[in-house]
Parts: sequence; structure tokens; C-alpha cells
Amino acid sequence: QVHLVESGGGLVQPGGSLRLSCAASGSIFSINVIGWYRQAPGKQRELVATITSGGVPNYADSVKGRFTISRDNAKNTVSLQMNSLKPEDTAVYYCNADVDPYGSRRWFRYWGQGTQVTVSS
Repeated sequence: QVHLVESGGGLVQPGGSLRLSCAASGSIFSINVIGWYRQAPGKQRELVATITSGGVPNYADSVKGRFTISRDNAKNTVSLQMNSLKPEDTAVYYCNADVDPYGSRRWFRYWGQGTQVTVSS
């Protein structure tokens, strides 16, 4: 079993910053792509940013230039630095990882429980 635990959400004013972190634990041989999705009330879950094991990031157009994703392969962690936050960034943010638990090159997708980010004055 693999567990993803997010931290760092909260309430911030427009223009402010937050840093989200996600730690993966359990049966992990390697992690391929890891990243963040978000879901606002009444909307579908959407990609925010992901990063490959080689460190190549991918961002949603809505966050490019404001958010930065990074990972530590040795610690199985991923972080999301969010700057210049806007009210439309308000959502529950979910960590997501494609994990090979046993070195068999079979990948399984796991999700965290989510952390709330609220951008409001």
C-alpha cells in the first residue's frame, strides 16, 4: 500500500504565497510522474502541475509563471510553491503519484486526501 500525505494548505490573501508538500510512503520502488491536481466547488478536478522522475515539469496554463513544482526523489516528496495567488486558485489540492511498488515496471496511480487552499481577503 502507498500513502500520500499533503500539508501546507490554508487561508491566504490575494497576491500571497503558500507552499504545499506531499510525502509518499509505503511500498515504493520508484515514482514516475508525481504532482498536483485541484478541485474547486462545482468543478471537475484539474491538473495543476506535474513533474517527471527526471525533473521535467508540466504546468496548467492558468498557473504558469506563478507556481513552481519540485521533487526530492530520495525522500519521495513533491512540493508546490504557489505565488501571486488569486481567488480562482481556491480549491482542494490533491497530490497524485504513479508508483511502481515492486520494481516490476507496473505503475499504479495513488491520490492523497487533499488539502484546502482558500484565497480570499
